[in-house]
Amino acid sequence: MKAYKIKELKNFMSRLLGSSVFDGFLLAEASISTYNTFFIDGRINKEFFTGDLTDEGILPPNEFSLWQDMRSLCFGLIKGKRTPVSFKFVLHLKPDLADSLLKENESAVSLSDLKAFVLNIKYDGSELTCITATAFHTFIPDKSPDQIWDKYMVNFFNQNSINYELN
Repeated sequence: MKAYKIKELKNFMSRLLGSSVFDGFLLAEASISTYNTFFIDGRINKEFFTGDLTDEGILPPNEFSLWQDMRSLCFGLIKGKRTPVSFKFVLHLKPDLADSLLKENESAVSLSDLKAFVLNIKYDGSELTCITATAFHTFIPDKSPDQIWDKYMVNFFNQNSINYELN
């Protein structure tokens, strides 16, 4: 687990809310405080799709909503003349990308052991911090997935011109 302080807020927000840079993630939850505080539970409500199960592929394959589907909603809650009081996004790397990442790094940990590679994005009104985390289904003594995830995020930030400093 590492914390990255984002140096250029406007640049980061442009990439997060105004582009496809973070579309490899799912939205687990969001909290956005502006004139009200809005909470979003990103968990897919499978009951909503009941009755359409005969239509192949209509039931979303993931536990959480795709970030690309939620991005404009979150942007709509944040945009305006005033800066938000605060916000928090909990993103999970898509399972297929997490599986590829584990395999590319020849990890002894498999996707069945891993619950999620998590990216917590927190803004407190003055600074924005991204915190990585790794969630497992059960206790795993192997810490290599944490290292793989942190290395991935450093590369992700660098490739997408997101300036940060390690907190």
